[in-house]
Amino acid sequence: MVEHLLPPALLPTQLDAVFHALADQTRRAMVQRLAQSTCTVSELARPFAMSLAAASKHLRVLEGAGLVHRRVEGRQHFCSLDAAALRSAQDWLRYYEQYWSRSFDALDRIATQEPRP
Repeated sequence: MVEHLLPPALLPTQLDAVFHALADQTRRAMVQRLAQSTCTVSELARPFAMSLAAASKHLRVLEGAGLVHRRVEGRQHFCSLDAAALRSAQDWLRYYEQYWSRSFDALDRIATQEPRP
């Protein structure tokens, strides 16, 4: 229903998956860590004192959203950030930036008006 308001070329299903993945604090921290460098699942799990199975569940959500790519070498799984999905979310947010800009401009005009006597 609201799809006609979305900027062109953005798939609502992909956006839903990205925003769902980023809604969790642990997954956001994993994305932040992966923005610095490629990590193993063990390295990603370590700061959270969670099992590798729990970390893998979080990573599957991030992979499903297209935010993480996993490469397997022997028994080790290496994860890296795929920023393309973040870019599409940023484009979606940027589309609505015009609303906030107009609102802040109106607020600024009201705040800088001279008080009436």
